[in-house]
Amino acid sequence: MTQIGEFLAKRSINRASISRKTAISESRLSELSNKESARLTAEELYLIALAIEVNPCDLLEFVCKGLVLKEDKERDN
Repeated sequence: MTQIGEFLAKRSINRASISRKTAISESRLSELSNKESARLTAEELYLIALAIEVNPCDLLEFVCKGLVLKEDKERDN
């Protein structure tokens, strides 16, 4: 499960409802929720955040948690 999938699952958010509000297809939402290789666009993230009534910045932080700059990775090794 991807970060966006985890976010939606933890909050028991209905993908069909998001799809109706955003025009993002349920199959695309499923792909974003389950396929690590799927890339979430900024537009999709923003629309999803609006549909589920969360701050887009909060959703972005959750989805991108764990990302660090290259130089930070090198310092940790």
